[in-house]
Amino acid sequence: MRRIEISTNHKSEMIEITEIVKEEVIKSGVTNGSCIVYSPHTTTGILLFENVDPELQRDFLAHMSRLVPKSDRYAHGENADAHLKSALTGNSVAIPVVDAKLMLGKWQGIYFCEYDGPREVREFFVKVVNG
Repeated sequence: MRRIEISTNHKSEMIEITEIVKEEVIKSGVTNGSCIVYSPHTTTGILLFENVDPELQRDFLAHMSRLVPKSDRYAHGENADAHLKSALTGNSVAIPVVDAKLMLGKWQGIYFCEYDGPREVREFFVKVVNG
């Protein structure tokens, strides 16, 4: 399993990590199996998303902010919205690996979603397994 650190620059943002994950698949030497990408943070998410039009990322983040607004009415307090967004997004994805390549759709990318930034250090893990 590989631990990868990234920095985030905004309160909410989506960072495409597809190329990083592809490199990890190649380094693993696994030809056929699965790749798991996981974030251990409770205020981030990992998801598959369209990677051609950056306007969709803006739309997604804006929609999440409307769906789960920042509010002082949550019992948890100051960053409850970030925890709720993370729960909606999820913290991991599993992608099949065939012929040493991620089986992503034509317009799919892998994204690390920050909901409580900016943060100097965030991490995610990539595990590629035979199978």
